[in-house]
Amino acid sequence: MPSARTDSTPTAATPAERAARGKSARSAAPRRSHAPFEPAPSRPDPVTLLEQQAATRIPELLPIRYGRMLASPFTFFRGAALLMASDLSGSPVTGLPVQACGDAHVSNFGVFASPERRLVFDINDFDETLPGPWEWDVKRLATSIEVAARCNGLRRQQRRKAVQAAVTRYRKAMRRFARQPELDVWYAPAELDELRAQFRAILDQPERRLADADLARIRDRDGIRAVGKLIRVVNGKPRIVAEPPLLVPLADLPDAQVSGISRPRLNGILANYRRTLQPDRRHLISQFQVADAARKVVGIGSVGMRCWIILLTGRDASDLLILQVKEAVPSVLSAFTEATRYPSQAERVVAGQQLMQEDSDIFLGWHRARKGPDQEMGDSYIRQLRDWKFSLTVEAMGPRALRSYGELCGQTLARAHARSGDRIAIAAYLGGSDVFDRATAQFAATYADQNERDHSSLAAAVASGRLAAERGV
Repeated sequence: MPSARTDSTPTAATPAERAARGKSARSAAPRRSHAPFEPAPSRPDPVTLLEQQAATRIPELLPIRYGRMLASPFTFFRGAALLMASDLSGSPVTGLPVQACGDAHVSNFGVFASPERRLVFDINDFDETLPGPWEWDVKRLATSIEVAARCNGLRRQQRRKAVQAAVTRYRKAMRRFARQPELDVWYAPAELDELRAQFRAILDQPERRLADADLARIRDRDGIRAVGKLIRVVNGKPRIVAEPPLLVPLADLPDAQVSGISRPRLNGILANYRRTLQPDRRHLISQFQVADAARKVVGIGSVGMRCWIILLTGRDASDLLILQVKEAVPSVLSAFTEATRYPSQAERVVAGQQLMQEDSDIFLGWHRARKGPDQEMGDSYIRQLRDWKFSLTVEAMGPRALRSYGELCGQTLARAHARSGDRIAIAAYLGGSDVFDRATAQFAATYADQNERDHSSLAAAVASGRLAAERGV
């Protein structure tokens, strides 16, 4: 089968030549060959992989990670991107690379604000992004729908329809993009207003009421309500509210837990970060000053990584901006595809996000760590916190909602891949029939079984005392 270690496809070839390349890939990786999954005889122990991944993380936070992963097979799946990347490394690939998300499960899609303050629907997590096989993203998306559907009590036929519908939407969207000029693909809209009918169609009446309330809240232009939950005024100055262990202000952390972070070093990180922004945005951020900082626990797979929020003030104490500074480590794909060509892991994340998203946060930038014994902090990417962000609760979706939502995610993933990969070749490989769709749905069902076994392995490791887990945090 073709290697996953492939360079970007040159676009100098004619559309006919690119389509021929895609069709010829069916010989090396037949579309039906994506259906089976059989664990390799030498498959690593899943708990061992999680332990290896945890080696560089903050030890005191690891029980929170394991507790969140234990909550259900779906939350386990969300935190197990490394395990699936390892399993996919032996699967068939076409040799048609894209900028892969690396963790394209359904909960990593959502609504946020564009720089023009429009609501858009797009991928919203790029920690694992790296050039790689498009098939791996599609299979992770498909499997996440299968796993979520099982947790939601959907019947086998309902699950299969939901999974296959998402892959079908991906295939049809890619074929549509293959017929479009370059600029049309690049400017393909992700605006929520244009997708509103489809977005609302996925919701039952109670879900719709909740979503309408959330959408109204995130339209709050200044994010006042979101910021208000995090900030209190002390002696006339804004400070971050402590919520240990999930949110701990810098002043409340023992020196050993600060990991080199201090007010002067935060200023140094921001100074380095500012240099990665466009000149106009560099000017804008220079109008703000650091007021406070706190360590923050985020997500499931990211728990234990170093993550900070920094509170800044502008013209006065009521003019607030919160930035998130998150550690960037090598992608889970890097051991199975190619190492990043960027000198910083954080620059890798930022570049991948800007390539895959229609519009990225205006404050998105990075800080490259200094090397040496006095290294202040690892490579980190920086963005605005909670910029009108909203995600649907996948765990509460019924069959119709999950199917429609999966289709929306499949369409969105196709747009991201079409921007970075050879969309004409991929579309030709996929073809007009549902052969690939049905094969991927079969893979998703089989891999969901493996995910349940891995979830049980984690539960056994916690029960035996091998790992500690803190539930409900």
